[in-house]
Amino acid sequence: MNVWVNGCFDILHVGHLNLLEYAKNLNGRRNHLVVGIDSDARVKKLKGENRPINNEEDRKRMLEALKFVDEVVIYGSEDEMCDLIQLYDIEYMVIGEDYRDKKVLCRQWSKNDVIFYPKDERSSTNIMGKIKKS
Repeated sequence: MNVWVNGCFDILHVGHLNLLEYAKNLNGRRNHLVVGIDSDARVKKLKGENRPINNEEDRKRMLEALKFVDEVVIYGSEDEMCDLIQLYDIEYMVIGEDYRDKKVLCRQWSKNDVIFYPKDERSSTNIMGKIKKS
C-alpha cells in the first residue's frame, strides 16, 4: 500500500522520525512510504527568506537514508504535488495534527487520510528559536 507524507523536513528531528515511522507502519503493515518535500523556492515562499536551512538535495538525501522511507520526491507547486499523489496512486495521506482543521493540499487525490498526533511539540521552528536564544 502506498502512503504519502509531505513537508519541508528542513531540520530533521525526532518528531519527523515519529511521523515517518507511523506512516511506514500504518495499519500494522510495512507500507511503501513516499515522502514529498517542498522545493527550496517553495520553502522560501512558505517559511520566509531565511529558509530552508538545508537545501532540497541535502534534505532529500537525509530522508532517503532513513529505513522508514522508500522514496523521496521534490515538488515546487501544489499542482506538482497533486500530480505525484495521483502518479503513486496513494492509498493513505498522513497529515500532521496541526493541519487537522486546515485546507490540506491535494487531499482529494488520496483515497484516505489519517491524522498523526505527535507525542510532543518538536518542530524545526521551535528548534531554530532555541538556537537563536542560545
